[in-house]
Amino acid sequence: MFKTIIQPRVSETDGVGHINNTTVPVWFEAGRNELFKIFTPDLSFANWKLVIVNTSIDYVSQIYYGKEVEVRIWVQKIGNSSLVLHEEMHQNDKLCAKSRTTYVNFNLAEQKSEPIPQQIREQLTEHMLEIHTAEIES
Repeated sequence: MFKTIIQPRVSETDGVGHINNTTVPVWFEAGRNELFKIFTPDLSFANWKLVIVNTSIDYVSQIYYGKEVEVRIWVQKIGNSSLVLHEEMHQNDKLCAKSRTTYVNFNLAEQKSEPIPQQIREQLTEHMLEIHTAEIES
């Protein structure tokens, strides 16, 4: 699992007193930084490999300014050229949002997907989701 701590900012708080729903996808992306390094160690956009092809977010509970948020990301599935992430956002040990995101290993120069190399697959396996699918869907 990848873990990232987010410190909510006043500017991310909306008029009803909680973190705006448009902020949550940005925080999930921030939680993927270590994943990006697996595919593109130098984080160079010239060598960038991952493109997002799908994401869905369930907003489970409100998130508030003033208390840190923990983003947790697991690899749920590794395909030939794609991977699916299971992502969660917690505040005060409470699940606040969850996401399912699919990325493709993509060659920007050739504009086509490429198989995920074995060395990267091995690194991804270290972050595989270890809970049952039924628990994810509840």
